[in-house]
Amino acid sequence: MPRAIGIDLGTTNSLVAHVDERNRPCILPVDEGKPLLASAVFYPPEGSVEVGGAAKRRAPERPVDTILSVKRFMGRGPGDIRPEDRGIYQFDEAGAMVRLRVGGGKRTVTPIEVSAEILRVLRRAAGEALGGAPGGCVITVPAYFDDAQRQATKDAGRLAGLDVLRLLNEPTAAAVAYGLDKRSQGVFAVYDLGGGTFDVSILRLEEGVFEVLSTVGDTHLGGDDFDRLVARALLEGGLTPPNADPSPAVLRGAVAAAQKIREALTDREAVEAEVELPEGHRLRARLTRAELEALIQPVVERTTVPCRAALRDAGVEKVDGVVLVGGATRTPLVRRHVKALFGQEPLTDLDPDTVVALGAAVQADALDRGGREDVLLLDVIPLSLGVEMMGGVVEKIILRNSTIPASATQQFTTYADGQTGMVIHVVQGERELARDCRSLARFTLKGIPPMPAGIARVEITYSVDADGILQVSAREITTGIEQRIQVKPTYGLTEEEVEHMLVESIEHAEEDVSERFLREWRVEGDRILSSLETAFAMDGELLRPDERAAVEERMRGLRTAMEGTDYLAVKAWIESVDAASKAFAERRMDKHVAKAMAGHRVDEFGDAPPATGAKGEDQDHGPEDG
Repeated sequence: MPRAIGIDLGTTNSLVAHVDERNRPCILPVDEGKPLLASAVFYPPEGSVEVGGAAKRRAPERPVDTILSVKRFMGRGPGDIRPEDRGIYQFDEAGAMVRLRVGGGKRTVTPIEVSAEILRVLRRAAGEALGGAPGGCVITVPAYFDDAQRQATKDAGRLAGLDVLRLLNEPTAAAVAYGLDKRSQGVFAVYDLGGGTFDVSILRLEEGVFEVLSTVGDTHLGGDDFDRLVARALLEGGLTPPNADPSPAVLRGAVAAAQKIREALTDREAVEAEVELPEGHRLRARLTRAELEALIQPVVERTTVPCRAALRDAGVEKVDGVVLVGGATRTPLVRRHVKALFGQEPLTDLDPDTVVALGAAVQADALDRGGREDVLLLDVIPLSLGVEMMGGVVEKIILRNSTIPASATQQFTTYADGQTGMVIHVVQGERELARDCRSLARFTLKGIPPMPAGIARVEITYSVDADGILQVSAREITTGIEQRIQVKPTYGLTEEEVEHMLVESIEHAEEDVSERFLREWRVEGDRILSSLETAFAMDGELLRPDERAAVEERMRGLRTAMEGTDYLAVKAWIESVDAASKAFAERRMDKHVAKAMAGHRVDEFGDAPPATGAKGEDQDHGPEDG
């Protein structure tokens, strides 16, 4: 019977694991008998694509055609490409997705295609080790991957011929591996410092339930940053012949040498090496552990703020243990820093390079054959999901750090008389205004029956599945007309953008709230002015000239206030207009009641039934006119 597998599709290395007959998760050999497959793909001008260690060894001589750390490009657009990547790779700027020109410029590939090459090797290796094609797989992703990045990962899996059962957040996978091995209970931090990304998550483990309380991260922070700093230091004094502006090939060679030196310093106090580099260069290097730590100290310190933010978001002051994930956590300085941050020695029972793949295998086994029915995983949404309202303000539907899968429904109503459509603008972020959040999708619900403003009822539902993929539906209640989409933005949020959005939401909280109130009161002012103008046209004869002049004077004052920035002034003028027009409203009511009762006796009307259905006066007005 085909067995499911767990895959850690990493920035630097990738792994595959399965649960054996004794119910134990095991790493499978992949690249030349080794468990780690370098996440490297080489595209030659002619011949077959190379993946893994063989491809990585091509990087110094063929940097443009050797794609490393492709995970950073998943679900991204040309505008997200970093300057240092433009210095190495050639990009095709056409289209919304990143495309790399490889094979001597003869072809272009997307990050999805590159990732699929890595996944194909993992699938074949698993098939050889297990004696048959795997039955399905769980692929891990960073906690901060958004809809586009997750969808790109699933697409890569399908392109590689894999049945993707689920995407699993990397810190959750690590918790699964440790929780099952140790049967731990309590609150744990998962400190994940890999090759190119950093995440810290706070999880509660209790009676087989793994609940992610919070997750925070930083982008482009990890072993790659360490290696670039070390390479720069080595090139300044050890490159012969000297070159102030080394080529991409020389830089790649120096970074590869720096990585080996850094890893060697995990167990040694000093390392000396002489390395042959491309273009006739030679690198003579001597580095001590103390010198290494001085170089990388600023990068390690950058993990402090996310850790404290994660604790604050989770509502806890201390944890019962810290799980380390990612090869960069082997660095002694990192482990000391983690101990100082959390006040205890981190757990090191499992290999930080393999722990995520082991957890993925456990979850794959549970999904495939119910082998671990006592395991329940509760991941969270990293940023709030909302809809744009009239005036550009955001109504949050699903809040940040909500457990997934998640679903929430709210009712909205129309803004204008006779409105027959409603634009649903889906946004992601913590700010009060849609312009300051990330736009995910936009669609229109058509066919709303023409009614007076505020009468129609539209039900909007947001649903996030176990993979973090968002679906949005909008349904007009009286007719049942419905429109739904699966949100697939062309490219997504980076961890840096997520962190930036969270910081901005805090820094601008006060001004955001003031701006929101201003826009909401402006919308209410527009509604009142429009209603009064309609009432004047229909029943203007009910007002004496002096009464109408008084109301119109207040209306002019309201219009002037709405052009300003003081929402309290707008609110005050709305109350003034309401007071001035109260008698007019009462006369209109009397007129229409009298008209309705003409020719009838009072006892014909009987008792009215109680109201049912949608919200009353506090009903939200619709997102936008259609």
